[in-house]
Amino acid sequence: MAVSKNVIGAMEKSSWIRKMFETGAVLKSKYGAENVFDFSLGNPNIDPPAEFAKTLEEYTKNVKPGMHAYMPNAGYQDVREKIASWLSKTEEIEIPAANIVMTCGAAGAMNVALKTILNPGDNIITITPYFAEYNAYVANHGGELVLVPSGEDFNLIPENIEKAINDKTQGVIINSPNNPSGKVYDEATINKLAAMLERKSNERGRAIYLLSDEPYKKIVYDGVKVPSVIKAYKHSIILTSYSKDLSIPGERIGWLAVNPAAEDIENLMGGLIMCNRILGYVNAPAIMQKIVAEFQGKSVDIDFYKKKRDRLSEILGNIGYEFKKPEGAFYLFVRAPGGDDLKAVDALRDEKILVVPGRGFGTPGYFRIAYCVADKVIEGAAAGFKKAFDALGK
Repeated sequence: MAVSKNVIGAMEKSSWIRKMFETGAVLKSKYGAENVFDFSLGNPNIDPPAEFAKTLEEYTKNVKPGMHAYMPNAGYQDVREKIASWLSKTEEIEIPAANIVMTCGAAGAMNVALKTILNPGDNIITITPYFAEYNAYVANHGGELVLVPSGEDFNLIPENIEKAINDKTQGVIINSPNNPSGKVYDEATINKLAAMLERKSNERGRAIYLLSDEPYKKIVYDGVKVPSVIKAYKHSIILTSYSKDLSIPGERIGWLAVNPAAEDIENLMGGLIMCNRILGYVNAPAIMQKIVAEFQGKSVDIDFYKKKRDRLSEILGNIGYEFKKPEGAFYLFVRAPGGDDLKAVDALRDEKILVVPGRGFGTPGYFRIAYCVADKVIEGAAAGFKKAFDALGK
């Protein structure tokens, strides 16, 4: 066999999100795109802010020597300084530019961090429901992903995480606002988690890193605040991107930031910068670094997504579906009528509605709806949601 067993196995377990997206392509070719209601992929449907295109145009018009050349593997110094300045103010903790690494999106940042901290056979803990690509990211670097269930309201439970920690645990991944549930972990929960990880780190004499995956941090509703993880816990690493809040996922631009009090900080930063290079990213895209540097704290109009959340919640609630209204991100995680997420997904697919089964996020019995879609998709799917609900016997 020419292809490695690991890759064959990964293909067999390929993401449910992509499977449903591919199913949608088939249905659209058969019935017409306007007759298929695709909620499978979290692909932002808002254009970037108008000033983004203007800034990009101005930058590319002013051609300067070396503007397309290599730069330090951690990214442009001036860009890192702007991000560090903004981050220090918003997180209320001084983060030096030396602790910022520009990356190829949050996925690139996550792989860089995991490559840096994992030894073969080590494990990383995450909380269900979770973004399923974490499986591949951890396996990429010889690690094992350990899944810990959340509570009924999808809040993380520090006691559950503590029970899962062993001598091989190198870190914990959290994602808030969460994909797929939209849950935002509150400050009391984050502080409790931080205190537990600090105690466990001290007990064994080496750090347990907290990797905070934050690409949805600016997409929150109803006055909800996302607490600072990097302020709460010294052995923390933020990983984020501009894909969701600026609607530029195809540009693959993000960064990671490390608490300056983290254990063995010099080697940690050196390792992160080196891994950014040796994993093949080399550096984050040059032009995008310069552009996003001008957009610290800015985002698309979040009210656009809030209206979609509220309308979809109204439709599904009136039908009888059960769900927790999301506090952030742009997903609705719905309890499958009858309890079988695959049956629910099949019933919805019969109505040309595409959603992702909860087992793809480590939580069978639910399905995910990505509502970053056109309003006509939400309205057009209403009758099909009702038919599927009735077919499943409520």
